[in-house]
Amino acid sequence: MRRSSRRVTQAEVARLAGVSQATVSHVLSGSSEVRIGEETRQRVLDVVRRTGYTANPVAQRLAGGRNRIIGVFTYEPVFPRDRSDFYHPLFVGIEREAEAQGLDLLLFTSAPVRSGRRRLLDDGASRLGMADGCLLLGQHDDKRDLAELIGRGFPFVFVGRRESDAGLVPYAAADYAAATQAVVERLVDLGHERIGYLGDLGPNESHKDRRAGYHAAVAAAGLRPVLLDGTSIDGDTALDLLLDNRLTAVAVGDFVLPHALLDAARRRGLSVPGDLSIVQLGDPSAAHTAELSGFRIPREEMGTAALQILTGIIAGDLPQEQWQQTLPCSLITGETAGPPTTPTTTPRRTPALSGAAGSPAPVDPTRPGDTAAAPTSEDPA
Repeated sequence: MRRSSRRVTQAEVARLAGVSQATVSHVLSGSSEVRIGEETRQRVLDVVRRTGYTANPVAQRLAGGRNRIIGVFTYEPVFPRDRSDFYHPLFVGIEREAEAQGLDLLLFTSAPVRSGRRRLLDDGASRLGMADGCLLLGQHDDKRDLAELIGRGFPFVFVGRRESDAGLVPYAAADYAAATQAVVERLVDLGHERIGYLGDLGPNESHKDRRAGYHAAVAAAGLRPVLLDGTSIDGDTALDLLLDNRLTAVAVGDFVLPHALLDAARRRGLSVPGDLSIVQLGDPSAAHTAELSGFRIPREEMGTAALQILTGIIAGDLPQEQWQQTLPCSLITGETAGPPTTPTTTPRRTPALSGAAGSPAPVDPTRPGDTAAAPTSEDPA
């Protein structure tokens, strides 16, 4: 049959196949709600092939029940000027796997940004009908989205470990707990006994995993944890926190603060790693963190694994116990972790900040369970 330049309609497919338009719709959507004989289904698909009919992806799926389009949604703007390196490796891994599987990617960007982030289901999620499944990315998420997606049974995978009271959340994540434990154990092996954790003490899963690794390492060494809230502070304030607590090493669960902390220490004439060892619990870009000790997050591998999990869920051939996968991080020796030196003088603290109103209270690392005052409380590790 000669194909016309005019778009073939579903009604014409139904007429040529000798069936109702509803039957065509059920065949193309892969619906299991209506039983359709194999001969009838094949007749409809043959007409679709001959005419070159293309279903509207918003309304229905192509023959076989899938249109081979994967949605990608980010909770923060995907191309931010100051964090461009965060998403790039993830998308490299996703794109590479999509090309290998012959899939198209559809970036969902129409959801409005509120308070610096989007919500996937903010407007009824009509966009989801365009894709077979969706990859979710972001340092933050919306638990309402996760609960609704689980309730609908819509295939999705989060890039990064996430939890939901509504049920199992499929994910591909970095093993922050094991990596953090390893770098803190290295500090212990170097001879440090006063090792602090500086970072977000909130409920985000990636921060919880880092803190769990820190707790495991200091507990195994017989040391007491010192947890310091590192949110919304600059390098000098962070350094004052460490000096107030007489720490010789710190594990920083933040991407920007380690550099500011390193700069502040050098401005005051402190030796890194002699007077203070600094390890970063993850890297936004190897180009920016070559000097810092810590670990590398396997971002490309996470993107690839997430899409592999999602296509397995869509196909129905991936066991549920494989819906959550954790990938190892690569340790970076760097130049900012070394044996502690015994100071002969009082550490150099910024006088202007020592009596500032609202400064966190000093912490005695020798007291069991002592942590710095912070606006958020620590979760049980």
